[in-house]
Amino acid sequence: MTKASEGSFADVVGLRYTEIGPDRVRGEWIVKPHLHQPAGIVNGGVYCTVIETLASIAGGVWFGERGTVVGVNNNTDFLRAVREGTLYGEATPVHRGRTQQLWQVVITDEQSRVVARGQVRLQNLAKTD
Repeated sequence: MTKASEGSFADVVGLRYTEIGPDRVRGEWIVKPHLHQPAGIVNGGVYCTVIETLASIAGGVWFGERGTVVGVNNNTDFLRAVREGTLYGEATPVHRGRTQQLWQVVITDEQSRVVARGQVRLQNLAKTD
């Protein structure tokens, strides 16, 4: 998936996938200055991007050959300011239904402190023949 994401927005962030499966997706990235907002901390949009990306990949893997998934809501909380280091994200399911899914994503720092958390609601789009 890391290779498939080359040139995408997630690639600009530097997101690298470390585990991909139907029950969990993990990724990590190194905080660099181009990810900062003017106060010198990670821009909240970076967290929103990573949260939606990890949840969408996880939901898509789970939904599989039945079709595709699209995000319909992303709610992200920013809990701790980060200026540097490696961050880790993990997406796990809250609900996986026939038409929608809800995934929780937790982002931690190198000391395993939660720096952001979010949830993404996905719409399941069944294949049409």
